[in-house]
Amino acid sequence: MSTKPDRIIIRLEKVTRIYKVGVESIHALDGIDLQLRRNEYVAVMGPSGSGKSTLMNILGCLDRCTGGTYFLDGRDTTRLGAGGLARIRNTQIGFVFQSFELLGRSSALKNVEMPLIYSREGWWSRRKRAKKMLERVGLGDRIKHRPNQLSGGEKQRVAIARAMVCGPSILLADEPTGNLDSKTSEGILALFDQLHSEGQTIILVTHEESVARHASRIIRMTDGRIFSDMSFEQDRANRASLNGRFGEMSK
Repeated sequence: MSTKPDRIIIRLEKVTRIYKVGVESIHALDGIDLQLRRNEYVAVMGPSGSGKSTLMNILGCLDRCTGGTYFLDGRDTTRLGAGGLARIRNTQIGFVFQSFELLGRSSALKNVEMPLIYSREGWWSRRKRAKKMLERVGLGDRIKHRPNQLSGGEKQRVAIARAMVCGPSILLADEPTGNLDSKTSEGILALFDQLHSEGQTIILVTHEESVARHASRIIRMTDGRIFSDMSFEQDRANRASLNGRFGEMSK
């Protein structure tokens, strides 16, 4: 696998996702074209029902598109069966969720070890990798603690360590600071910044502008479509311009 930072790692071509609700068809995604390069830090934004979570599920191979094609690192995922998609989720994609999704009865170490169970490594090697990843996120002294013994920020750090332990090509984060206070959120976002500076590709779904400002590229969605795809600087200037126009109109 190439490590060139300008390599296109994600390419979506005319991707649609249609859900049937009775006799009605809901177009959750409506012809999405998108390219993301390795080591990009992208925030996906939009109101509820805009399609951002559906897009995340497609990118994470948790769901299949109804139409169109999704290439991940040059591989057409729409041609893969359930087993092939499961292997991609385990080896190439790391997931971080708002609700942490940790195993309540397991220690931080065992939670981080979980994705490695399906690898060919022995248990000692798995444990060593999991411990090293927990140390990397600042929890080297909490490896034996269960989730109910950890703060919200510590739980999310365990979740990030678990997402990163297999060395994924892409880190997908869905509202990762949604259950955290502002100070703790900044600590988690600083960790994302660090991972990105080390070469990690990050795609972040959020509705908070303060979270999105950590990304270098902002994708805004509405009604299942991308209506804006700009660098952070361009997006900020565009929003300032729009706010200025609305301010003039309201006078």
